[in-house]
Amino acid sequence: MTNDLIISSESWVSVPGIEGPLVLPVLIAAQGDRATSRYVEFFVKIENENTRTAYLRAAGQFFAWCEVSGLTLPAIQPVHVAAYREVLKKHYAAPTIKQHLAAIRRLFDELVVSQVIPHNPAAAVRGPKHSTAKGKTHMPSRDEAKTLLAAIDTTTLVGLRDRALIGILLFTFARIGAVTGMRVGDYYPVGKRWWVRLHEKGGKEHEMPAHHTLQDWLDAYLDAAGIADDRQGFLFRTADGRSGRLTANGMTQPDAYRMIQRRAAASGVVTRIGCHSWRARGITAYLENGGLLEHAQQMAAHSSARTTKLYDRRGEIVSTEEVGKIWL
Repeated sequence: MTNDLIISSESWVSVPGIEGPLVLPVLIAAQGDRATSRYVEFFVKIENENTRTAYLRAAGQFFAWCEVSGLTLPAIQPVHVAAYREVLKKHYAAPTIKQHLAAIRRLFDELVVSQVIPHNPAAAVRGPKHSTAKGKTHMPSRDEAKTLLAAIDTTTLVGLRDRALIGILLFTFARIGAVTGMRVGDYYPVGKRWWVRLHEKGGKEHEMPAHHTLQDWLDAYLDAAGIADDRQGFLFRTADGRSGRLTANGMTQPDAYRMIQRRAAASGVVTRIGCHSWRARGITAYLENGGLLEHAQQMAAHSSARTTKLYDRRGEIVSTEEVGKIWL
């Protein structure tokens, strides 16, 4: 068995509904049509694109390692999966290793149910212990957030778009994938208030009232863009070069990340921030202002309050103040 992490792409299969070719490991292809079809079906059934991509990468790397180690699919045993876990430890942090093992375990479950193999060799192999009380997402300070937003030139359409997009992240605690997927019709009136509809991970639909500041920013953007009646069109659209106009194409997550990077650099924000940073900033601000953790959990569409707690950075402010008391 090799002690190195192998990344290989041997066979390629075009699968409807999956963007780009799907890598078919040699070990799977060698087992015939049943194994191949079940392997493909496993990934087709994963709706979330990010999860599917991560699982494809994990499975591809594992089977490439098995191939180099001289294993066939029926020959893979728990000891081999455990040995691969030790290889992963040399390259990845604990959360990534746990994700890789989860992908392998779920894939083998599919192959067992389909009677491609008799047992799941990954069932008893557990990942390294990992626990954390604080998330790793970098968060702008309150002053940095205000500075960045104030520096956006809202006399331009692109500036109005960028402020509205950041506003959604900040005031709804939304994930960037849910925001870039929004349509104009996902901002809608209920009585005298306007609401936003977010399509979160796992196909969950999450609705919440728009903060009055967010409503002002969205109204200003929609009025300037002239897209309020295009209810099926993308809410946040790409710019047409340097013309100042917008296209009909929706922004992607990388588009939004690059925008935030540009805005941070232009405003002099030194904290390394991205799209997820505004989720942390919003949750922390809400809790700082007396909000309840259970309500923040509902607003963030988290299944567990422990996840929401990872975004609570109030303790960092206390720690900074305490350190400042140290002097000779």
